Amino acid sequence: MTHYKSDFLNIMQERGFIYQCTDFDALDQLLATERVTAYTGVDPTGASMHVGHMIPSLMMHWFQKCGHRPLILVGGTTAKIGDPTGKDESRKALTAETVDANIQSLKKPFSKLVNFGDGTGDNDAILVNNADWLEKIGYTDFLRDYGRHFTINRMIGMESVKQRLDRESPLTFLEFNYMIMQGYDFLHLAREYDCRFQLSGSDQWGNVIQGVELGRRVLKKELFGLTAPLLTTSSGKKMGKTEGGAVWLNDDMLPPYDYYQYWRNTEDGDVEKFLKLFTTLPMDEIAKLGALKGAEINEAKKILAFETTKMIHGAEAAELSAKTAAEAFEQGMNAAGLPSITVSKSDLEAGISILQLYRETGLVASGGEAKRLIKGGGARMNDEKVNSEGAMVTISDLGADDAIKLSAGKKKHALVKIEA
Repeated sequence: MTHYKSDFLNIMQERGFIYQCTDFDALDQLLATERVTAYTGVDPTGASMHVGHMIPSLMMHWFQKCGHRPLILVGGTTAKIGDPTGKDESRKALTAETVDANIQSLKKPFSKLVNFGDGTGDNDAILVNNADWLEKIGYTDFLRDYGRHFTINRMIGMESVKQRLDRESPLTFLEFNYMIMQGYDFLHLAREYDCRFQLSGSDQWGNVIQGVELGRRVLKKELFGLTAPLLTTSSGKKMGKTEGGAVWLNDDMLPPYDYYQYWRNTEDGDVEKFLKLFTTLPMDEIAKLGALKGAEINEAKKILAFETTKMIHGAEAAELSAKTAAEAFEQGMNAAGLPSITVSKSDLEAGISILQLYRETGLVASGGEAKRLIKGGGARMNDEKVNSEGAMVTISDLGADDAIKLSAGKKKHALVKIEA
């Protein structure tokens, strides 16, 4: 293991954040001797980030802890274009109103990971929007001044573009310009904020390189890039995705309890790795938790779930989620904190399909998935096995607390209640 001069690179290494760097030695020297401004970017194509987006944000968290200044770039313009990285289809066009609303929503999870302060501190985080400069650029002037620094040969050789071409997926000229615009973003931030450093996931490596090279050619200044590995689970699944959809960070898109459960269900082989990446627990404590085996590993999973939920949703939500999970799973209770839906009394008196309720509670994504769950013996109502996919749920199925508990396997539960 390399020992760096800078605290930041040492933390990145021991916690597993490092994949590629443009120049380790020069970056290490810079970070060890100066307060540096670095940026990470996200395109506001949705109202929330998901778990898969967290790694660069957490890198920024540690960057600020080491005394440096984080700069968060939201792509108000690039969101309308589309990054070709890893996609087979062009991005859907977004209205300016949608993009603006998404930007406001995205600041919420960022503010949990970095400190924006009042903007006067030496290392207070800054939020900027590339629409503020890209929208003002004349197209012809832009191509003349900056397009000449990008060769088609080099751009086609970038892995993100190459994969699209190899899969014979359409790549529009609009998308092809994405890396030029992102490269210019880095140049603009270097000029305006003395930003010398970009942090990102490894899928952005081609875009990072273009910005570093543009800075060298235009500003005669050395810029740096550091990427983290793209994460998958031990079984090969993509981080941030479940059968029910993305694991969103905003609580209006995914309840804190469901967020807690995502981490509580971590595969055994991923516990130590995720404790390093997604929590701020001391490394010696993580080593002890990672060494647990057999049934004891569940205690480490509970700590992982609690710490990750506390980071994004706060201590109170984490405590309630942990308490609800204990009641639901360990005591078999119809816990009040479980996700729930309401139905009318008249509908329940008439009878509602079990398949419909499983879909509406979000325990499954489709009727077909509900049928497979029942056939596989994983569906339970009020802790009793559901044997028929044609079962109708009625008023007589209400429990003592006027709720019906539905379960999908041992760890996913929801309540059905009557409208007040």
